[in-house]
Amino acid sequence: MQAALSIDPAAEAAAEARALVEGVLAGAPGAFEQLVREHQGLCWHVVQRMVRHPEDTRELCQETFLRVHRYLHQYRFDAPLKSWIAQVAYSVAKRHLERRRIPLAESIDGDGLALAETLGDDHDLAAAIADDDVNRHLHAAIEALPPLQRTLLTLHHLEEVPIPEISRITGIAEGTIKSHLFRSRKRLRALLESSIGVTA
Repeated sequence: MQAALSIDPAAEAAAEARALVEGVLAGAPGAFEQLVREHQGLCWHVVQRMVRHPEDTRELCQETFLRVHRYLHQYRFDAPLKSWIAQVAYSVAKRHLERRRIPLAESIDGDGLALAETLGDDHDLAAAIADDDVNRHLHAAIEALPPLQRTLLTLHHLEEVPIPEISRITGIAEGTIKSHLFRSRKRLRALLESSIGVTA
C-alpha cells in the first residue's frame, strides 16, 4: 500500500509564487493584477504604519507596485515573495520619511538591547485585545509610536512575520529589532495601563 504524499505548504506557496512571478515577467494577462491583489494588504500595512497619512499611503503603495513591476526580474526566489515586496514597500516609505525629515525611530540604549535578549518571542500582544474598547486604545497607542516601531510591531504581531524575515525586509539587525519590539511593548503597556488599566 502506497503512503499518501504529504504536501509541504511552504513548498506549495513557493511554487505558486514562482509561477505568478514567471507569469508577470512573461506578460501573462491578469498576472500582475493578481500579484497586486495578493500583496496589497501587506503593502498597505507596511506603508501606512510608516507614514500614517491615507493619501500618502495610497501614492506610496502605487509607487511600491510600480517598482515591483520594474524590478521583478531581479527577484531571485531566495526569500518569500511577500518579504521581497514588503522590503520594497519599506524602502519606498523610508525614503518618503527621509525626504520629509521625519525621524524613523527613537534611539535604543544598551539596557533596552540587554533586556530584549531575555524577552521571549512568545509574548502575545494580540492577547491584550479583549474587546473593542481595548482594541481601540491599543491601536491608538501603536499610532503614538515612532514610524519604525509601529512598522516592526505590525510586521511581527499582526502580519506574523518572523524576526529573521523582518531583518531581511528592513536591513536592521535581529538584536536591534528585538530591542525596538521590547521598547515598543513596554511603552504600549504604560499607555494602556494609564488609559484603561489593561496590561499588554
